[in-house]
Amino acid sequence: MTIADMPPAPDRSYLLVSPCRDEARYMRRTLDSVIAQSVRPAAWVIVDDGSTDDTPAILAEYAAAHDWIRIVRKPDRGARAVGPGVIEAFYHGLGQVDADAYPYLCKLDLDLDLPPRYFEILMARMEQNPRIGTCSGKPWFRTPTGRWVSEKCGDEMSVGMTKFYRRECFARIGGFVREVMWDAIDCHKARQLGWIAVSWDDDDLRFEHLRPMGSSQKSVFTGRRRHGFGQYYMGSDPAYFIATGLYRMAHPPYVLGGLATIQGFLGAWLRGAARHGDAGLRDFIRAYQRRALRVGKSRAVAEIEAERGALWKDPAR
Repeated sequence: MTIADMPPAPDRSYLLVSPCRDEARYMRRTLDSVIAQSVRPAAWVIVDDGSTDDTPAILAEYAAAHDWIRIVRKPDRGARAVGPGVIEAFYHGLGQVDADAYPYLCKLDLDLDLPPRYFEILMARMEQNPRIGTCSGKPWFRTPTGRWVSEKCGDEMSVGMTKFYRRECFARIGGFVREVMWDAIDCHKARQLGWIAVSWDDDDLRFEHLRPMGSSQKSVFTGRRRHGFGQYYMGSDPAYFIATGLYRMAHPPYVLGGLATIQGFLGAWLRGAARHGDAGLRDFIRAYQRRALRVGKSRAVAEIEAERGALWKDPAR
């Protein structure tokens, strides 16, 4: 085969969009780990969502040294906000660039330390399987004693702190919902449409989460109650959710964390809180969860992927 006959190299240009607020404590580790990537982003839009600490000065320092880093200031809303606030900031940044110019898109938090081949490996795996619409590695954190602990995220989800997307898939699902649990709703929607959502716990894809998942600007229990509300909002089956709440009791903060999650779900249910407006997706999620209770999540996901392969090839079906 001559050079002229060789297929073109895949386009591995990707866009990072990072909402942030008061991340001075963690952000240098994230910034340095992205700069050290074996395949750097083509562009990185960082949205400063009203920071009052040293975040603006640190961002200015890095943007001056790297022309592919762009800083966007967003007016201060007055308080840190997870869920809707984070996604609002994400879209504020996404609107500053032509996202269609990049085959891959990633919503990236600024409290992570990524391994050096992180994005290279994700894109290579997506090239090997064109049905993978969104993927990630796995978050781990260190305890005060230095012990390395997994956050126990399911293989059927890409994790919210580093949502890596094939741009076509992101467009097909309609992007992110501006509500708590956006980072699970997107994966369920992708799977409903025939795409694959996945995360891997390989050594080269494990990253350190410097602010553990489920924590909050108020307390870890506030974060767990918020998670319970989010499960209610996306339409989770009550029996499935209670089972997951009981499972979470075996992880720090022991017992009370799982109870706070259940409290968040039951509180939303008792007050009749609104749910996600896509009734078909809610039915799809509940059917998957009930099947997962009977046969396990891995088999339930495999069945959905097998059933919906034709839908991915032909969206009109």
